[in-house]
Amino acid sequence: MPAADKTIEQALSLVAQSRSLRERALERRRELQRRTEYMTAKPVYILKKHGGRQLSLRLDS
Repeated sequence: MPAADKTIEQALSLVAQSRSLRERALERRRELQRRTEYMTAKPVYILKKHGGRQLSLRLDS
């Protein structure tokens, strides 16, 4: 029985290691996705969003 117990313990240890690696990889992918979305986000036009005044350009001069 001790050999069987040792084998079960090793198997559970491997399962825990695998789960840990999978969770770290998932977190890494989420962080990369967040950074990618931040870099590719369209700019926010602050003047229009916060009720600022739009300047007129005199292009006919």
